[in-house]
Amino acid sequence: MSDLSIECASRFLPGRTVDGVARWRFDRAPRRLDLNLLWFTRGKGTRDSQVVDTLAIDAPPAAGQLDFSLPLPDAPYSFSGRLISLIWAVELVAEPSGEHCRVEIAMSPTGAEIDLAGKAMP
Repeated sequence: MSDLSIECASRFLPGRTVDGVARWRFDRAPRRLDLNLLWFTRGKGTRDSQVVDTLAIDAPPAAGQLDFSLPLPDAPYSFSGRLISLIWAVELVAEPSGEHCRVEIAMSPTGAEIDLAGKAMP
């Protein structure tokens, strides 16, 4: 049994940093934990993704936490369209089990997802 979590804000400006805390608890210590800053697409067509930054924790204890600060690039912006969306996220991945948790965030000049479909964004 495991418990993984990430706490951070949800809206960011380009070039700023994502600051937060990652926490984990396992019955047995994983070989490695990777904290990834990434973007991915969701929707119709070919899916794309890119890991922008990774903090690797080799031989972590079975339970712990990590205060992190990951710099965001200037682009691409978070957007939602009729056919495809681009979503930024922070994820914590345990190896070799592949157990993970993910928190979606938005990154744009306004700090909110850009609406290309003409609908209201929360």
